Amino acid sequence: MSARAPVTASLPGNELVEQGLGDLRAGRETPVAALVSMAAPRLRDLGIEVPPTIDGRPSHRLYDLLCEEDPGSAHSRYNALVARIASFARAAEHARAG
Repeated sequence: MSARAPVTASLPGNELVEQGLGDLRAGRETPVAALVSMAAPRLRDLGIEVPPTIDGRPSHRLYDLLCEEDPGSAHSRYNALVARIASFARAAEHARAG
């Protein structure tokens, strides 16, 4: 379980963070694991315990994994996922400050 303020559990995008954390803990290389790996420094700053991340460049790995699933939608899905986790982090920072 991640150590974080309970308020983050209610934030939009929390399901991506939780799934990505679970995948990283289990050693699964999934798009959400790569997404959480990309955001690991920011998530750690928020007090979220992020397991060891995907080696290399998680942003490139995320795109590659999305291309494997559906090349035609990879670009838009990548942008949507990155925007969603950035929104989660902003909301968590705001909740933490307030």
